[in-house]
Amino acid sequence: MNEKAFQDYYPDDVACCYGCGRLNEHGHHIKSYWDGDESVCSFVPKPYHTAVPGYVYGGLIASLIDCHGTGTAAAAAYREAGRAMGSDPDLRFVTASLRVDYKRPTPLGPPITLRGRVKEIKGRKVVVEEDLIVEGKVCATGEVIAVQIPDKLRP
Repeated sequence: MNEKAFQDYYPDDVACCYGCGRLNEHGHHIKSYWDGDESVCSFVPKPYHTAVPGYVYGGLIASLIDCHGTGTAAAAAYREAGRAMGSDPDLRFVTASLRVDYKRPTPLGPPITLRGRVKEIKGRKVVVEEDLIVEGKVCATGEVIAVQIPDKLRP
């Protein structure tokens, strides 16, 4: 994709997240984009992301849902405000609540696709529901309640 990902707009002072921070050299570096009214992200798990042979570790699944959800929340807040991504003041979100439901084992190897839908925007809170899909099958679903990052958490 030629467009910038939601996470590419995060200011440097809050771009260190293990899941989505572009400045964390050891992180997942996920990239989320709009696909119409849904957000989409693709991630290819590495062999060390294993739980039992052949399947993805559940903690990775949770972290992907978490970070795709907060990225989607930020992008949705900009959209709702009629603002361009990255315009000041920046809108960055953190997780207030994370729910993950594992529907079937997630095979290790094929790309993982996350698809998110904004369920609610209310003040500083955005609720995102997501599907984690591998080879056309929903392996997990999740809901992220994201809140705009409080100033006290900024460096």
